[in-house]
Amino acid sequence: MSACHNCLLGLKPGISAEISHFGAIDPALKRRLADLGISIGSNITIKRYCPCGGPLMLECSGQLLGIRQKEAAEIKVAVS
Repeated sequence: MSACHNCLLGLKPGISAEISHFGAIDPALKRRLADLGISIGSNITIKRYCPCGGPLMLECSGQLLGIRQKEAAEIKVAVS
């Protein structure tokens, strides 16, 4: 999967950004992220990428969570 410049997948570990738009992600995932307090305007930090195309780990409001790279590519961010 190729990295994009303004999506979550395009960030390097340790970089913080603000979520600006949720693209074509599953509505159930969008709801789950909202339940965890992750919405448009939330500040997130990429912690690490798992090897072999696995999920990436991110931090938001002190919580660590994993998200699939396919879904991360649909979340647009603005680097803060």
